Amino acid sequence: MGRALYDDFAEAKAVFDEADAVLGESQSDLIFNGPIENLSRTANTQPAIVTVSIAALRAFQSRSPLQPDFVAGHSLGEYAALVAANAMSLADAVTVTRARGTFMQEAVPEGQGAMAAVLKLDDETVRAICRDAAQGEVVAPANFNSPGQIVISGHAAAVQRATALAKERGGRAIPLKVSAPFHCELMKPAAAKLEKHLVGLNFSAPKCPLVTNVTGTKNTNPDATADLLVQQVTAPVRWTDSVHHMIAQGVTRFIEFGPGNVLAGLIAKTNASVQVLTVNTPEGIDNALQLLNEETSQPNGE
Repeated sequence: MGRALYDDFAEAKAVFDEADAVLGESQSDLIFNGPIENLSRTANTQPAIVTVSIAALRAFQSRSPLQPDFVAGHSLGEYAALVAANAMSLADAVTVTRARGTFMQEAVPEGQGAMAAVLKLDDETVRAICRDAAQGEVVAPANFNSPGQIVISGHAAAVQRATALAKERGGRAIPLKVSAPFHCELMKPAAAKLEKHLVGLNFSAPKCPLVTNVTGTKNTNPDATADLLVQQVTAPVRWTDSVHHMIAQGVTRFIEFGPGNVLAGLIAKTNASVQVLTVNTPEGIDNALQLLNEETSQPNGE
């Protein structure tokens, strides 16, 4: 993950090196070589994904003058989006996400929480299913990913009941392999710890609007950033709303930076008319630049 960027771009290598120095350990070695069991621990996964995402962005920017009109990130990705908008330093993002991952893992004992993806049902039907399945426990929508794809989170037994109800009501439900039940009330202890950790950090005004998970709309106020990041821990990720909001503001092209292409798929499912590119390898950068250059070289007229 990210090794080719590290090898081919000095700008990407600088990102990995800075993250290593900030964390006081060779995160790069873990990212490149594993073992996967250690990398999959959320306290390691979170700063690793931020590092790879910014490395991909910096590598791309070294070869393109293109600048974003908006930035957004899904859950953890909001920290990478803040760095991309110059609203948060890479050093702060790496240290905060290391702490965030630790706090989230500690919030719920292993095995007591669960998450599942519910497919083919609308938002209100999923909310109703969660209300019916709760029975005194916690289960609620955690990620509104795209129309017809909503992730639920909460106590393991409640999520299991909601999964059964989703099938009864015409949907599908897929249990997710996660280390904790993110974005629900069970994460309140993590939110409280994160709030204390964010005190004193310097958030700048973003160079372009950041569309936040909590609201699904843009924010340009640095004084609101810390509170939104705290709320995000227990609130659902409004990704579908975020994509709709950016499109309504005139966005026609999305570029996903970082490992994988999950967000590109969600955006395409939300609105098939927009262009979606994925950049996480040198080849991905070449392909994106070639496509963008071909578009700008097209003659005007009929």
